[in-house]
Amino acid sequence: MRPPQDTVISRRWFLERMAWITTAAAGAEALVPRPVMGAERTSSYLREIPISINTRQQVGELTELTISETVDFLRRGVVSPEDLVRAHVDRIDRYDQFYRAYAGRPSLDALLASASSGTDGSYQPLKGVCLAPKDNFYTTDMLTEGGSLVFEGFQPHYDATAVASIRSAGGLIIGKAQMGNLAGGRAQVYGTTIPTTRNAWTPNDVNYSPAGSSSGTGTAVAARMAVAGLGTQTGGSVVGPGNAQGLTCIKPTFGRISLHGVIPLSYTRDHVGPMARNVMDAAILLQVLAHPDPNDPRTKGLPPAPNYVGSAAPTLGLNAPVRWPTRVGVFPGWSDPGDEGVARMRADFLRDLESMGNVQLVGEITLPEQWEELTSQPLGGSHGDPTAFFIEPLRRDVRLFGDRLPRFLNGMLQSADTYVKVQQARMLLLHRIQTQLFNQCDVVLTEGSGAFDGTGMPVLCMPIGFDTDPGSGMSVPRGVNLAAPPFGEERLFAVAAAWQARTDYHTVRPEDPVG
Repeated sequence: MRPPQDTVISRRWFLERMAWITTAAAGAEALVPRPVMGAERTSSYLREIPISINTRQQVGELTELTISETVDFLRRGVVSPEDLVRAHVDRIDRYDQFYRAYAGRPSLDALLASASSGTDGSYQPLKGVCLAPKDNFYTTDMLTEGGSLVFEGFQPHYDATAVASIRSAGGLIIGKAQMGNLAGGRAQVYGTTIPTTRNAWTPNDVNYSPAGSSSGTGTAVAARMAVAGLGTQTGGSVVGPGNAQGLTCIKPTFGRISLHGVIPLSYTRDHVGPMARNVMDAAILLQVLAHPDPNDPRTKGLPPAPNYVGSAAPTLGLNAPVRWPTRVGVFPGWSDPGDEGVARMRADFLRDLESMGNVQLVGEITLPEQWEELTSQPLGGSHGDPTAFFIEPLRRDVRLFGDRLPRFLNGMLQSADTYVKVQQARMLLLHRIQTQLFNQCDVVLTEGSGAFDGTGMPVLCMPIGFDTDPGSGMSVPRGVNLAAPPFGEERLFAVAAAWQARTDYHTVRPEDPVG
């Protein structure tokens, strides 16, 4: 069996690469180191998408289908892409008045035309799959407003590379998902602090947060108004909504998915992340999106994407062991979060994890030197990065920024030496995570993702159970974050695949809203 990619890529090379990107952030093009190996498209891995062991044999409600199930039913001619479109549009028309997940949608006629359009004979692994990208992805057929008055009425003349990749693979953009103002916090009415998007598990309770700026996509996927979607993460905005809404999401290694045509926040911290209902769907989306883009220098020179789909398929045999021997570490304090229900869930999760084949639970890890200093403000943030993209709008009318104005003004007040120190701290943190943290384990359970966002390492979230929200009295999902070294997505998928093969938390859906 071939080893996972994180074991064959030089960690020093990744450190040097991130240092080059950080240095070149102020320039027009990142002068990244030479490729470690030739880059290529990985569509061949998508030709035989394995069907989940939990897949249904009969069609019920079409909006319940995952990507892999959709592919299976389409292959067998059980359903058509047009059937899938109508089912999703009907559900959105009926329920989005409660969820308020969508910022904009194409017409039914336009979607049906796209669904029925012929191809040039090339294989389209996402044919007919209805997807919901966050509203900071450029789309030629819909507005891209970034949840903000700054971009109100903005109509791009080209698709974001990620959107173009989805469409090339036959995927359908069922709508653009609501998002936090310029990728900050939960979605709100433009220019106000009035929340819009609800958590799919508590649609009648506006106070229970859907979590993070990618919450519109999270709600659309959890509420079965899209099969899967795309979010962006600069500081937890993919895994936050994922954990809050029972999803399986992956924030991949920095540069693995193109950011061309995505409204930016930070040149060195932004990531595109697939948001899905199970690990196989997250892997399928990453497989489609993980390729170099001449329009985004950050994607150049990476090792070719490996077989993510294969790593997300559970292994055969007793108890479905993890595909590769994997040491699992735990952040200090993770097992004792201060909530009795969550602590019990996490303890059960660790026991089940330890019982899996090929897993060595190493327990609490020792944090790298100066962890608190390197991960706290001011060194642990992006600071002036976002402001640089928005100087002209700030000069034109600061009122357009609403509650995000202090964040962007703060960037203008940061001194040059502070900015340099932040970049230096980021490289030091990256070096120490690679050499001090991941010398103790192969993947690590962590409370938040901030340190791994700033250093460009992959993070996966998945549900591990349910708890009663004391405010609404409703059952809501709880999840975990697993982080890995650079290019460790295969390991994360393999652990999640083994877990989801023996549990069904990822298959539970929220009840439909009433009222």
